[in-house]
Amino acid sequence: MKNSPSELPVQVQFDQIDADQAGQRIDNYLITRLKGAPKTLVYRILRKGEVRVNKGRVKPDYRLQAGDVLRIPPVRLPAPNEPALVGQGILNALEAGILYEDKGLIVVNKPAGLAVHGGSGLNFGVIEAMRQLRPDCPQMELVHRLDRDTSGCLMIAKKRSVLRHLHAALRGDGVTKCYEALVRGRWPASTKRVHAPLQKNNLRSGERMVEVDPEGKECLTEFRVLERFGDQATLVEARPITGRTHQIRVHAKHAGHPIAGDPKYGDDDFSREVRELGGKRLFLHARSLRVVMADGQELKVEAQPGLVWDSTLGRLRNA
Repeated sequence: MKNSPSELPVQVQFDQIDADQAGQRIDNYLITRLKGAPKTLVYRILRKGEVRVNKGRVKPDYRLQAGDVLRIPPVRLPAPNEPALVGQGILNALEAGILYEDKGLIVVNKPAGLAVHGGSGLNFGVIEAMRQLRPDCPQMELVHRLDRDTSGCLMIAKKRSVLRHLHAALRGDGVTKCYEALVRGRWPASTKRVHAPLQKNNLRSGERMVEVDPEGKECLTEFRVLERFGDQATLVEARPITGRTHQIRVHAKHAGHPIAGDPKYGDDDFSREVRELGGKRLFLHARSLRVVMADGQELKVEAQPGLVWDSTLGRLRNA
């Protein structure tokens, strides 16, 4: 019998995997199951054989199957009365930003500046905050990611079955995502597609950069002009046909029209001009998504970009 994930495992526990949990890697299952336990601890108990599946040792990449019996050793987790990881202000903002919720899925309007998950010096992100908001959803996982400084529609699955369906939809044509971006200069109406392969490169500092490279992965973004602000800037809609890291940001730069407020791929002078108008953010927003759910119904969700975005565009119109 499976114990509640919120209980401290002070003795050996046994979980029986059901069909909805099947298919995920055991390391990912344990990271979710043992909330608050460091990942190093999870991998250590796997490596030492303290975690067993059907009485046998398994590697971290083992994929769980329905009916598997999982042995979990005693692990020290944060006690229920220990300080919460995420502050109430951020929790309130995310709760207010929920655009859609049912038994298997949450779509939230992610604020700019908030990472989707903790790590790399960050104690928490959206997924940790949402788990704190919904402690009765132990299987909650990110369906996809947004860059830390990008705002907008972010899908979070509450069930493994929903996660598997949406991952398959993302690999096919079952999900349509539309972004808006404020870019430098006058984007020509004739430029409707940017088709340029992208390659990831890691710098010595550890920072990840993405570049257009003939040896990179196939990459296509469709663009449409929404509004012009003279020759200074253009508001465009961007629809990524592929889903590469930093795709829209790099494709906008490649087209000669970098996005305002982009510290990696932007134009410093243009970003400063927009910042002086009050635009202290990356001007890339996941405006809407359309997804076909497992029951065949189509879900459409739209997110507003917020006050900073709207007021900055208002000042550009009056400039």
